[in-house]
Amino acid sequence: MYLYHFGIRELPFTLTPNTSYFFGLPSHKEAIQVLLTALKSGEGFIKVTGEVGAGKTLICRKLLNEIPDHFVAAYIPNPYLTPSELRRSVATELQVELSSQADQQEFTQRIQQRLIEINQRNRGVVLIIDEAQALPIESIEALRLMTNLETESRKLLQVVLFGQPELDDKLALPELRQLKQRITFSYKLRLMDADQLYQYVRHRMNIAGHRGTEVFSSKCCQLLYKASKGTPRIVNVLCHKALMLAYGEGLQRVSSQHVKLAIRDTEAAYQGGYPWLKSAVVLVSVALLSFLGYYSYLRFAP
Repeated sequence: MYLYHFGIRELPFTLTPNTSYFFGLPSHKEAIQVLLTALKSGEGFIKVTGEVGAGKTLICRKLLNEIPDHFVAAYIPNPYLTPSELRRSVATELQVELSSQADQQEFTQRIQQRLIEINQRNRGVVLIIDEAQALPIESIEALRLMTNLETESRKLLQVVLFGQPELDDKLALPELRQLKQRITFSYKLRLMDADQLYQYVRHRMNIAGHRGTEVFSSKCCQLLYKASKGTPRIVNVLCHKALMLAYGEGLQRVSSQHVKLAIRDTEAAYQGGYPWLKSAVVLVSVALLSFLGYYSYLRFAP
């Protein structure tokens, strides 16, 4: 690939969330702070939402890495589960064995026993669910019932939900109003502005080991911002393609043309004025065809 060409150790713009590349955008830092504060206060449900590609999974993994030692964390990355499957996933994460025919009652008894054991060691349990908008309604209700387990002074299980904006729509349903009332802390991630994007790109290149001349100019980053609207995932895709194009031409810096070609090749990127231009072309074509049709009618009509 282009590693040796740009003097870097690894690909700086992969799509896999990597906490070593955590930039610490203001929105991301605030989200981490809200999460840690909420967990320390012992609240039942905490929610973090953000658009696709905004960095929710990265923050989720950052939280798992930095969660205080007095917490036992259970992590469910794929929550498209039935209530039974969700209960078994939680049991597995907490090292609780269930019989093959375990029902709600057996699960509740065994999970409660395990949570009490952990609580007696002065530790808390936090269940972290990524992509929570995929949870079926029945499973969300099963999740609410899990958080009913508590002592006289605190909840035995805290839950952190990471999800897309569709999670808010789902929680607004009348049948889920009980769970919605239990969400005491929530945070909505913001996308990067133009200056943050410029610093973000420089940061990832530096973490990858680049020490030479700046590869992405401020002009290139302005184009990246317009095409990505500040979404980190789209920025990563565009930067990777732009680096490949610069490498293919033997250049040490990415040009505006490289970025424009990367944008043109990426469906998720905003294409600027192209949709308007396409509509204009269609309108002109329709008008021209109408004129030709009318002209032919006048010429050949009896």
